[in-house]
Amino acid sequence: MMRSLFLQAPSFEGYDGGAGARYQAKREIRSFWYPTWLAQPAALVEGSRLIDAPAHDLSWDDIKHEVDDKELVVLHTSTPSFSQDVHTAELIKARNPKALVGMIGAKVAVETQEAMEASTAIDFVARNEFDFTIKDIAEGKPLAEVEGISWRDADGSIIHNRDRAVIEDMDSLPFVSKVYKRDLEYKKYFIGYLKHPYVSFYTGRGCKSRCTFCLWPQTVGGHNYRTRSVAHVIEEIKYVLKEFPETKELFFDDDTLTDLGERVEELAIEMGKLGFGKPGFGVTWSCNAKANVPYKTLKILRDNGLRLLLVGYESGNQQILHNIKKGLRVEVARQFTKDCHELGIAIHGTFVLGLPGETLETIEETIEYAKEINPHTIQVSLAAPYPGTFLYKQAKENGWFDGTHDMLTQHGEQIAQLSYEHLPASVIFEKVEEFYKRFYFRPRKIGSIVNEMVRDWDMMKRRLREGVEFFSFLRQRKAA
Repeated sequence: MMRSLFLQAPSFEGYDGGAGARYQAKREIRSFWYPTWLAQPAALVEGSRLIDAPAHDLSWDDIKHEVDDKELVVLHTSTPSFSQDVHTAELIKARNPKALVGMIGAKVAVETQEAMEASTAIDFVARNEFDFTIKDIAEGKPLAEVEGISWRDADGSIIHNRDRAVIEDMDSLPFVSKVYKRDLEYKKYFIGYLKHPYVSFYTGRGCKSRCTFCLWPQTVGGHNYRTRSVAHVIEEIKYVLKEFPETKELFFDDDTLTDLGERVEELAIEMGKLGFGKPGFGVTWSCNAKANVPYKTLKILRDNGLRLLLVGYESGNQQILHNIKKGLRVEVARQFTKDCHELGIAIHGTFVLGLPGETLETIEETIEYAKEINPHTIQVSLAAPYPGTFLYKQAKENGWFDGTHDMLTQHGEQIAQLSYEHLPASVIFEKVEEFYKRFYFRPRKIGSIVNEMVRDWDMMKRRLREGVEFFSFLRQRKAA
């Protein structure tokens, strides 16, 4: 095996660019997802090292010595961080010219030629699913023979090898949690709506839904939901419980864990046998879900330790949901939410402003809808037309871009890129702050937050910290 380094490079302060991040940007509340998409190939390469610089507050000066003896350096990149990641690749080459430098991630999967042309410091990029691609390279296989890559030969020509087939046997992938244990400080990872410390990993890849804005299924994961066996997942859960003893929550990062109802029920029941959901068992679990899970399934999940669902409502307007091919009816989502409230399952609801068909009236409708269904917490994002998505294609064809090529401000906050004749980007941007204020600054919501803080000292400290960060976020938005 080559001496290999897997790197989430230094970027904006507080930048969350891991694949678990549906939007790669600084959050309104400082948070970090695990670099799972880097950890997975790292788990296949014996003796490798993984560095997640943003989550560990590491600068280039802090990590530059790590590249000195490496033969292979793999960087995860994204559209917002690409220019900075290219700069890091050039720093690596300047310090260690013999190192083979490659990039992975949705950005290089869909804009392969452009990525390779960005800098001669990039020796190759891995397209689409790249785990075993990187393993082949680390084992010394000639680049000309590695499926699924584009690479630069000796005369500088860019060559595109044939595609690699997607992984069907998901149990063939080793546990990412072992790489977390080896190389990461797991208490550095925190998400506002998850208990801390938490650990997250995937039990499968792909998503059956066809949402036009969603990045991962359209670029890397695909729409065929390929899953690990329940037994394999349970073994990793056992490992996490043993090796991360202070963990309070497990998060399953699958795009939509609840897509396969019988499987998620089976997984929950097996977790119940480990103690999840039992009095005195100190670990809960959560996952991504579509707002259409039936009551029967929700109850089984709740009874076996489910605490929270991360749910993409996106909009309260039915036509917008049709426009983005969400495959969800507002009344179904409303009943699902009512069922969760009845069962005591918390919901972190995510909403997106600026999607095709958005107007001032639909924004108002969505804000009132969010207040009505009342998730425990919310996240409000700006529609992000990532390259490789249907939304990006729509935006280019219809001239919806506001003229900027940047997705983030110089400080790393998300920019409103889409602008419509009847609804300019500046107005959409302002409505995000209004959405947050009208949802959270209600007597009912303030009362529930205060009550939660009074009952739990850890929650008291956490909410106070988050409050400071949230108001700082609002101030920075005003200054942008």
